[in-house]
Amino acid sequence: MADVIAAVSTGNQISAIGIIRLSGDGCAQVADRVFTRMNGALLEEAPARKLVLGELHDVNSRVIDQCMAVYTPGPHSYTGEDTVEFHCHGSPAVLAAGLDALYRNGARPAARGEFTKRAFMNGRMDLTSAEAVIDLIEAETADAAANAAGQVTGVLQKKLNPIYDQLNDLCSHFHAVLDYPDEDIDDFQLQNYAANLKSNAKALYEILKTYNQGQILKRGVRAAIVGKPNVGKSSLLNALAGFDRVIVTDVAGTTRDTVEETVKLGSIVLRLIDTAGIRDTSDKIEAMGVERSMEAVKNADLVLLVCDGSQPLTQDDHSVIDMCCDLQNVIVLLNKADLNPVVRPIDLPFMNIIPFSAKTGQGMDLLTDAVDVMFAGETPCDGSILTNARQYDAIRRAYESMLSAMQGLMMGFTPDAVLTDVEIAMESMGEVTGATVREDITARIFERFCVGK
Repeated sequence: MADVIAAVSTGNQISAIGIIRLSGDGCAQVADRVFTRMNGALLEEAPARKLVLGELHDVNSRVIDQCMAVYTPGPHSYTGEDTVEFHCHGSPAVLAAGLDALYRNGARPAARGEFTKRAFMNGRMDLTSAEAVIDLIEAETADAAANAAGQVTGVLQKKLNPIYDQLNDLCSHFHAVLDYPDEDIDDFQLQNYAANLKSNAKALYEILKTYNQGQILKRGVRAAIVGKPNVGKSSLLNALAGFDRVIVTDVAGTTRDTVEETVKLGSIVLRLIDTAGIRDTSDKIEAMGVERSMEAVKNADLVLLVCDGSQPLTQDDHSVIDMCCDLQNVIVLLNKADLNPVVRPIDLPFMNIIPFSAKTGQGMDLLTDAVDVMFAGETPCDGSILTNARQYDAIRRAYESMLSAMQGLMMGFTPDAVLTDVEIAMESMGEVTGATVREDITARIFERFCVGK
């Protein structure tokens, strides 16, 4: 018997609609203590998954809202249990009062993620789907949302299941021959599975390769804006942000510390870091800002190197250019392109050089395209992209165990030694999907080989 839990599922901000959710055995009876249907019937008598109108009461039996309620009997609900949702007007005061009344009448506060945890425990979703729920909630782009939605529907699990099943067949065949020698079972020859081991290791590697793209999809691109003082770095940040995020003056050294802002450029989220102008200085405070700028460059996925294209390059410009020469992802913006250009792209040792104007927006489309080419991955955002660090670590360990198994096979190790690595790989994959290795192997033996017929 699952106790009844309750929580507001739409946050604490004022909104048009706010939802209170309950789950657990007897949640309809708990709901009936604070909700009165307009026709006087009980909520559990309402048609399943149909909204019904009624009045929500507080702990003093006062009507605090006229709202809709929907009752969904288990197991055909999100959690797999009986659930009730109240669709109220989105006043935080109304939601809090309604929730308090439910707590006084038999419900308890839901823990963080408990609805999704119950969905997993009741077999409504695997671990990959459960973990993707929070990614879907926190998605900042349509691509991130599409990938998370795909994982909620089990795309990642569908990629892992064939690998797991083939390894399960291998292990169950070995154990069946070992444990039931008198049964009519084909002899176990480990070499017959060599191609499967290789193809499964490759399939795991293909999943792992998507993780870098997944990190960009999930957290965005860390982009450091660098250049000497007074070339338009802060103006660039303001232009990308769409408002005056930082102070802009003609005084060199106005920005003395790193300033961060998140913007969306095309389909890519940029975590912009506007750095202090890099130059030699005797000002201790400005020098600290320069040091932080250099640190930001080291930790950045992308460097936006800004030069004043209307003035000849100076020694300070060349110092910044030298610092960025060996970096992988650099885009040079020759700012003030609305003025007479002096600096030519051929004068700079970089591939991506864009005439740009933070004042007029000239070159913004070229910058958007350049960032997209650098960071938009080739894997479709349908749930195939690995974004979760825990899942990545488990699949990495599975891949390494597969490599160890293949090496053992080539070196002539006994089957039990090789299969030890295979079972470790399965256990690691089980950490991703929630599968239990020993139970699955045992079940497969009786299912496939009809032992003890």
